[in-house]
Amino acid sequence: MNTPRIRVGIDVGGTFTDAVAVDATTLELLGQVKVPTSHHHEDGVAHGIVEALDRLLEQTGSAPTDVAFLAHGTTQATNALLEGDVATVGLIGIGTGPSAVFTRRLASFGKLELAPGKRLPLAYAHVADPDDAAAVRRAVEQLKGEGAQVLVASQPFSVDRPEGEQAVLDAARPYGLPMTAAHAITSLYGLHKRTRTAVVNAAILPRMLATADLVDASITKAGVTAPLMVMRCDGGVMALDEMRRRPLLTVLSGPAAGVAGALMQERVSEGAFLETGGTSTDISVVRRGKVAVRHATILGKTSYLNALDVRTVGVGGGSMVRIDADRVTAVGPRSAHIAGLPYACFATRDQLRDAKVATVRPMDGDPADYAVLDAAGGRFAVTMTCAANALGRVPEGDFARCDPQTARAAIAPLAAVLGTDVATAAARILDAGVAQVKTVVDAMIRDYRLDKDTAVLVGGGGGAASVTPHLARTSGMEGRIARHNEVISPIGVALALVREQVERIVPGASQEQILAVRAEAERAVVAQGAAAEGVEVEVTVDPQTSTVRAVATGATELRTQDRSHRADDTERLRAAAASLRTDPADVHLLAGTAAHTVYGTQTHRRLRAARRPVRIVDMDGVVRHHAADARVETTTVAGAPEVLARLVGESTSYGDGGIRAPALRLLLGSRIADLSGVLDPQPLLALARSELRARAADEPVVAVLEVRS
Repeated sequence: MNTPRIRVGIDVGGTFTDAVAVDATTLELLGQVKVPTSHHHEDGVAHGIVEALDRLLEQTGSAPTDVAFLAHGTTQATNALLEGDVATVGLIGIGTGPSAVFTRRLASFGKLELAPGKRLPLAYAHVADPDDAAAVRRAVEQLKGEGAQVLVASQPFSVDRPEGEQAVLDAARPYGLPMTAAHAITSLYGLHKRTRTAVVNAAILPRMLATADLVDASITKAGVTAPLMVMRCDGGVMALDEMRRRPLLTVLSGPAAGVAGALMQERVSEGAFLETGGTSTDISVVRRGKVAVRHATILGKTSYLNALDVRTVGVGGGSMVRIDADRVTAVGPRSAHIAGLPYACFATRDQLRDAKVATVRPMDGDPADYAVLDAAGGRFAVTMTCAANALGRVPEGDFARCDPQTARAAIAPLAAVLGTDVATAAARILDAGVAQVKTVVDAMIRDYRLDKDTAVLVGGGGGAASVTPHLARTSGMEGRIARHNEVISPIGVALALVREQVERIVPGASQEQILAVRAEAERAVVAQGAAAEGVEVEVTVDPQTSTVRAVATGATELRTQDRSHRADDTERLRAAAASLRTDPADVHLLAGTAAHTVYGTQTHRRLRAARRPVRIVDMDGVVRHHAADARVETTTVAGAPEVLARLVGESTSYGDGGIRAPALRLLLGSRIADLSGVLDPQPLLALARSELRARAADEPVVAVLEVRS
């Protein structure tokens, strides 16, 4: 029997390192292992990564050469910043006259607080002329004398004129220190924010370089020939060399791995992903098949780091119940883990004998209102997981599943204190905990204008069953727990796509400049191993900030999933009808390609024009895009330029807010080309032509347009 090629995802957490093997063709989970994270080993976390890989290959019967893709996510950069375990940064400011005034102010970054009482270690030196090699050498000598372990060069307007920063680095190269230029970290204007982002990146650079080298050498020694990839904070992966240049991209990559799993395994197109652990729940958003990202706040300041928009609530599966007399007042933020107590529902019935409710302070300074059980077997915490099991919300085989009878026995003493029955007491516990989560979910739905008719709640993490099912019931939204929820993060790492984002400030950007940014993003992911024919690039042009942004994604190999997993016509029609909230008989097939089918219906409104809701469904029966009112037209590659020019011309609106071209998406082959971020008709049509380039003249093209008001 042939051993399948596998995709390996490894998630390095603070306590454990989880690894999974996924069939590269069917995407079926083949194996999973958990090992302690090796913080204190001489090889650091690299040792745990290799140990997890060895166990995984043994479990699945795979050889190192069977690994088609290998990626890992790590909390190392995040922890380094949180704990203040960073290198001393030597910052070289460049400039004369007024420019020197601005760059000298950058020395204030030494006041940035990493951890309580611990500031960012920074030494500053100034160079007036970047081409004065002797002056640069003196500056480097000064910084080394002050303990600098890594160098950053920064000059005003280096985004447009990078030669000065590069000249400083060239002159400093003989000293052998890791170094970077501010313009190489981000191409956005704003000297202060750009340099701060580069300085924070540099602070973790030496440590991350050492880990990268150890992991790379260890994986190569193990016989794995697939290139090693690293999880980014925006839900994609990057090549190891790219991580060596910009390790800051791994900050906050833990939550990004989970939502990547929801996006790729669960095929969520619109909704919220809730990753629930023992103490907290991370909430993120998928909108129109893409994760929601924004500029991250690091060390209390905004940065130019594009990261997952994740919001954390201090409620998890182990969160303890708080009471006052005969009522539940709150749940958390303290958990059984913090209090050092076992969950009551995982005790035996005999251990729970003669249980009495008491209240405690989990930590000094906490209020003494956290409920515990003092029983024959010792002291136990009453948790969200206990309540979920008591109500039968935890499915068979789930990581947090226990005997429901034992869970009810754990809740019974508390129910007696509250003067109610077990089911009501358990519901009150979940109500109190989930209410905090619901507040954040509702805010994110508003912020991202999610379509509540189609948005779903997907729970991941070991504590998913304690939050997501009850939230779905109380909110009326569709909800489910992800398959293999306890390892959804390493699954996300294994399935993530190569991603790169390029941003440029280009006032009055021309078609050629927009296309150049797009091409740069596409080249970047191809250079990191993405198959060129599968790369998708989303371009956004923001006329208010003059920002041109291109986000490119692609797979390191073109995966052809097992055809037996494909949905048939009936299944796809039902998926569209369910999303449209109508009977399948009222749904019409509008268009299609080999990979996608477009369905629509019509809604009539009194005194207003009829709306034409549209859904795009892929071969797996997953709704990849939904539009409240859209126009759909089919053409060919040869006829598309003329047809698109006509459609865009007819659908462009003009008003006090300026010109607004329609939101355009093209279905081409296996791809959906999303051009909805461009408001100007001419660049929009230029981008459309670039998508059609090098395709057969008779290949079908489906255009889906949404008119903007």
